[in-house]
Amino acid sequence: MCGLVGIVARSEVAVSLYDTLTVLQHRGQDAAGIATCDDGILNLRKDNGLVKDVFRTRHMRRLNGKMGIGHVRYPTAGSSSPALAQPFYVNSPYGLCLAHNGNLTNSAQLAEELYSEDLRHINTDSDSEVLLNIFAHELQQVGTMAPSPEDVFAAVEGVHRRCRGGYAALVLISGYGIVGFRDKNGIRPLVFGRRVTKGRAEYMLASESVALDSQGFSLERDVAPGEAVYIDVHGHLHTKMCAEPAEYTPCIFEHVYFARPDSLMDGISVYKARLRMGEKLADKVKRLRPDHDIDVVIPIPDTSRTSALELANRLGVKYREGFVKNRYIGRTFIMPGQSERKKSVRQKLNAIELEFRGKNVLLVDDSIVRGTTCKQIIQMAREAGARKVYFASASPPVCYPNVYGIDMPAASELIAHNRTELEVQELIGADWLIFQDLPDLIAASQEGNPDIKTFECSVFDGSYITGDVDAAYLKALEKARNDKAKNGEHRKKPEPPDEPSLG
Repeated sequence: MCGLVGIVARSEVAVSLYDTLTVLQHRGQDAAGIATCDDGILNLRKDNGLVKDVFRTRHMRRLNGKMGIGHVRYPTAGSSSPALAQPFYVNSPYGLCLAHNGNLTNSAQLAEELYSEDLRHINTDSDSEVLLNIFAHELQQVGTMAPSPEDVFAAVEGVHRRCRGGYAALVLISGYGIVGFRDKNGIRPLVFGRRVTKGRAEYMLASESVALDSQGFSLERDVAPGEAVYIDVHGHLHTKMCAEPAEYTPCIFEHVYFARPDSLMDGISVYKARLRMGEKLADKVKRLRPDHDIDVVIPIPDTSRTSALELANRLGVKYREGFVKNRYIGRTFIMPGQSERKKSVRQKLNAIELEFRGKNVLLVDDSIVRGTTCKQIIQMAREAGARKVYFASASPPVCYPNVYGIDMPAASELIAHNRTELEVQELIGADWLIFQDLPDLIAASQEGNPDIKTFECSVFDGSYITGDVDAAYLKALEKARNDKAKNGEHRKKPEPPDEPSLG
């Protein structure tokens, strides 16, 4: 999962891009990059690290221009090097830079086509570089000296014809403008907004609406599935549907974990969706244990706070903050290796003993993926004196890997894969474990926008909506995403013609 931002303005954009990337830092902590365009000259700075570490004053001074794009990235299997930081660049045609969030499920096939048919060289194993070169090839087929909006849209149409999977992307076309587009299922998020400066319109595209808020842009709307939004260098907005949209199926895990609660996604308030998750989880607790003995509800900071608060209110039980979080530790879920994740939990959280001693505690988290975090936190609660430790997940069991841009680990590393809830309960050491039901999770999000009939829920139900994911694909995915690969033991993964190349 990554964060994207693009701005076309009437003044220098580098500082606004930097500030926006800090707002989107929760979407990726491995690498960051900014590309700007100044009278046709591209300026690029990218590297591994947090936004504040990648960009120094000397770098910002060189990022001249009134339009630009930015990216924050989190690592995937065996791929955490500066060469894979974005934006990516190709010089032909015109000079293009791309920032990408998602995953192409047919990237290996596309890489072969690019080499054998389009005569383009791919330098990394990143599907983002594949996507950029597909767009570049399609735009080059137009063959004009100065691309018009229709030329740009024709290139996006070519991308949609050839690429499968979940993706949102921004492409900076040197001297001409920025185009943003989204896969035809709308799996990965993308919004755009507008502000008026001295009577003239300026535009921003971003992964989340909170990015717009931070820079004074008003949210116009989400980019529709299969749509392209092009802002030319003069600040004129152009939009076009570039693919026949499939069923609108945004990723529900954005609402569970990734997105900030103050964001709107696909017309849905993430905050209110999480409140409803807490309500529905409380209703399940009351159904299963109407005479429960829960003394206090304690969230595991930060993502689960909203759900935990509403759960406590609905149960009529005290809500307390029982853990203090170290703000200088990254998000555990997106750390590259199991040993690093284990080490980080104790560094990240510390229990307030007074809230645990002698009490039956219900801990609430947004999800359980590997079980690494919750097992250690349950042990911390016991050490702090809790009499009983119950554990609630605001989402259903995560049983399957994600193929559309979330680096869920190999299926064998998911604690709920091929296990019953009771078996998971025993493994994490809880006295009682309760998961959200999938229909309730869907209803919690769908209530915010009844026009969305389905969501991308593959991590919970194993249903891959693009229809091109089979057992062989998942086997290759597991080989690429296991912790041995992330620890560098398998730097080079095989790429059979019909298998994935993950970026």
